[in-house]
Amino acid sequence: MVGAPLARRTRKRSRPSRIDSVLGYAALGWPAVPGAFPLRRGSRACSCDRLGCPDPGAHPLSPAWHLQATTDATLLARWWRLEPEANVILPTGTVFDVFDVPLATGLTALSRLDAEGVHSGPVAANGDRVLFYVATRGNPEDEDEWWSCHLDCDPATIDATPGLRWHCRDSYVLAPPSTLPNGQPVSWLRAPDGRPLPDPLRILERLAD
Repeated sequence: MVGAPLARRTRKRSRPSRIDSVLGYAALGWPAVPGAFPLRRGSRACSCDRLGCPDPGAHPLSPAWHLQATTDATLLARWWRLEPEANVILPTGTVFDVFDVPLATGLTALSRLDAEGVHSGPVAANGDRVLFYVATRGNPEDEDEWWSCHLDCDPATIDATPGLRWHCRDSYVLAPPSTLPNGQPVSWLRAPDGRPLPDPLRILERLAD
């Protein structure tokens, strides 16, 4: 009788809080900034002030996000104490880039990397997409090589490009444990472990296959 409740509590693991996760990213040297979050009740889908938001809960709260992003633990804790439900936005192109691919492609590539003993780096599941965190190449000489998803991008354009998205400078990603509009959390398939991030071209080679 006594053991049953304990067993149930053991199986029921709580999700990490936004603040704990953000401070963990800061310890890795990953700047973060608060994002909007999806609303499950009422007529609006997003916590932002924009009527008919095209990307509910998946964008920064401020248009100055690229200037505000920080690893300052005091400031981050203050932001998430004021807005504990805020999703976690991680800017790309400074510390890391992110390859953003369809779910089936990402899972297949991850299995192949594991089978080959290749370090995948951090990998996150974001709804029907998989995100591979890789070392950044900084500012490329050939801008045509890069896909950058800006704050004012047209979601129809994104939906028309279902393949690889390469988030680099002037872009960002939604990070765990953020919540998607369907209530599903963004989660780590391979959590950051402090090891150097993999070479982007090496991961890109597997994704292209």
